[in-house]
Amino acid sequence: MHILVTNDDGVTAPGLLALVQEMRKAGQVTVLAPDRNWSASGHVKTMDRPLRVKEVILADGTPALATDGAPSDSVALALLGVVKEKIDLVVSGINPNENIGHDVTYSGTVTAAMEAVIGCVPGIAVSLHSPEERRGPLDYSTAAEVARHVAEKVLAEGLPEGVLLNVNVPYLKMDELKGFMVTRQGLRVYRDALDARKDPRGKPYYWIGGEAPTGIEEEGTDYGALKAGYVSITPLQLDLTARDAMDGMRKWKW
Repeated sequence: MHILVTNDDGVTAPGLLALVQEMRKAGQVTVLAPDRNWSASGHVKTMDRPLRVKEVILADGTPALATDGAPSDSVALALLGVVKEKIDLVVSGINPNENIGHDVTYSGTVTAAMEAVIGCVPGIAVSLHSPEERRGPLDYSTAAEVARHVAEKVLAEGLPEGVLLNVNVPYLKMDELKGFMVTRQGLRVYRDALDARKDPRGKPYYWIGGEAPTGIEEEGTDYGALKAGYVSITPLQLDLTARDAMDGMRKWKW
């Protein structure tokens, strides 16, 4: 099996390296990722300029490809022909922070997996629920092993058309995990604050800051599973139609 590995933190990110090393146990691996950090970039498709791709070497000597485009550009480039061999699966990550609830609309990690599904290839996004107080290098070993396990399941079982998996992993050792839980999107609680400032010439500018987001700890949700020590696996679909609203809206006097 041929697995494309990408991310939104840049091709030199340690989470990507850990993912590459573990994915090699599941099949052939090709890396095509952004050449810089695109966190919270959302689903970008670059249309107004050319995209460059260059060869790079990862810290362990693995050859890789880096692009000046976004995470979703990386996947599109690979599927459209920059990578010549057929790709069977796209795995994006490992993001150093969880992607839960409404995060999926912001996340370059998740939208890279969405781009895979648009290209009719199964996609998996993998993120680590690292502790806020953690300082220094993160241990991605558990998340990488979980990613391989999920990838092997997807390769064996397949996914429904138009569906990707959003996987979030607690910051625990492998033998400390409670298990795997198929979850729904939970409610993310954002605590954004606007910081208005002035530059040295007196012109106003703004910085969106605030405290780190939290979530509602509800059973059966992505955040609830993480807090309980389970790997959260949320199937997402690209069809965003609010079907429950359709009947009511059809009664409006248009």
